[in-house]
Amino acid sequence: MAVERWEIDSGHSGIYFSIRHMALAKVRGQFTRWAGSLAAEDGDLRCATVDVLIDPSSITTGLEDRDAHLKSADFLHTAAFPEMSFRGKVCNCLRARKFRLDGELCVLGRSHRIAFDVANTGRTIDPWGHERASFSAKGALERKAFGITWNRPLGAFGFLVGDRVEFEVEVEAVLQEETGTEGRPARPSAVDKLPFRPGMGSGRIQPRTGETR
Repeated sequence: MAVERWEIDSGHSGIYFSIRHMALAKVRGQFTRWAGSLAAEDGDLRCATVDVLIDPSSITTGLEDRDAHLKSADFLHTAAFPEMSFRGKVCNCLRARKFRLDGELCVLGRSHRIAFDVANTGRTIDPWGHERASFSAKGALERKAFGITWNRPLGAFGFLVGDRVEFEVEVEAVLQEETGTEGRPARPSAVDKLPFRPGMGSGRIQPRTGETR
C-alpha cells in the first residue's frame, strides 16, 4: 500500500488559541515553533494520520509578562516539559471537503482526547512545482484535563482565567516527492528532525535559486 507523505509548511501555517479573561474578552495567542506531517494511504487525505510536535516555550500572546507566566510552572512549565504533541487520524468524512479529526494532545506529560472539525480549503501547485493542500481546523478542550488549574477568584464575578481553550489551526502542507509503503515514510518527516533548538528554522520549502517569496 502506497503512503503519501505531506509535510506541514509551518512558515505558512499557524496554531492559534483563545481563552476568556475575567469571563469577558477572549485573549488570543499562538505557538510559533512547531512541525508536523500527514500520511495518507493511497493519497486519500480523508484517511490521513497527523503528527504534530510543538515547542511550548514559543507561546506568544502579545504581552511579555503574561507569556512568561504561561511558561512557568503555573501553566505549561516549559522548563520541565519542553514538548507538546498531537497525534490523530481522520475518522469521519462529514460531507464533501469536511472531516472529523480525532486524536490525543499531550501536555505536561498527560494525554487527553480532542476532536477537530476540519475543512479542506484547497489544493494547488505552487510556482516551484510543489503540490500543496490547505486545511482549517477548530477544536476545544478544558485546560484542567492536563492539571492546569491556576486561577484567581473574582468573587461574584467568577475567575480571572477561563478553563475552556479554543483552538484554530491553519495548515498548508506540501506533498513530498518520495513515498513509503505499508505506513512507513521513505524519509524522516519534519517531526523526526526535532527536538527544537534555539534559532530553529521554519522548515518551509525553499524556492529555487534566484527566486523569492
